[in-house]
Amino acid sequence: VAPNPALIDSYPDVYLSTGLVAENHARESGISREEQDGFALRSHQRALAAIDAGRFTEEITPVTFRVAVPAHGGASGSGAREVREVTVAQDEGPRRDTSGEALAKLRPVFHASGTVTAGNSSQTSDGAAAVLVTSAAFARERGLQPLARFVGFATAGVKPELFGIGPVPAIRKVLTMTGLSLDDIGLVELNEAFAAQVLACLRELPIDPDRLNVNGGAVALGHPLGCTGAKLTATLLSEMRRRKVRYGMVTMCVGGGMGAAGVFERM
Repeated sequence: VAPNPALIDSYPDVYLSTGLVAENHARESGISREEQDGFALRSHQRALAAIDAGRFTEEITPVTFRVAVPAHGGASGSGAREVREVTVAQDEGPRRDTSGEALAKLRPVFHASGTVTAGNSSQTSDGAAAVLVTSAAFARERGLQPLARFVGFATAGVKPELFGIGPVPAIRKVLTMTGLSLDDIGLVELNEAFAAQVLACLRELPIDPDRLNVNGGAVALGHPLGCTGAKLTATLLSEMRRRKVRYGMVTMCVGGGMGAAGVFERM
């Protein structure tokens, strides 16, 4: 998207990079490098535990594709290649070799004296997700068994240079709209664009860590662009059914200065 020259002149922070926004949150909320790395490590540990326990199996459709690779046994430098079928059935992002010590060695990537690193940021990844939303009548007519009822959603605007805090006003707004409290929400999926961004939200809204991103998040699993809402909803609904939780929430920040939050009731 071409930048708007007039907007750049009047409000340059609109075009601030997401990494520098994470640095802003770390500075504004007093979030240390150690806190960010600790959160990142937990994300990897939870994601790996979920993978090992098969908790993602029911929400992932394996994808098989063909890829050309150097031919086995071919002469070095011959350029001979063979086609193999590869099936991807689980996330490739979580690192089993991640540790607090390894994360602490990484350099800041957005500011020379910053605290945001590749290790405590979400990684670039490919992904897709789908969620079918219908009316109750449509589901009945077609014999569909709903997983949950979409109770309500809200969006909110925040300063672009601190857009990571967007979930906070969105959560407060949707809770007011639905007549629920944070204590009523048994599970929360909050997008992990950066550890600093999530921790900034937790400074404002003390969400129980045992209810938040219980199977890890984007710091470990990746953050496919434009996929957040559907992917987190699929994960949330599966875990709600597994734990027999009544209410769950998906919430996210949105680049440019927005937050969104939606509440689901298990059926």
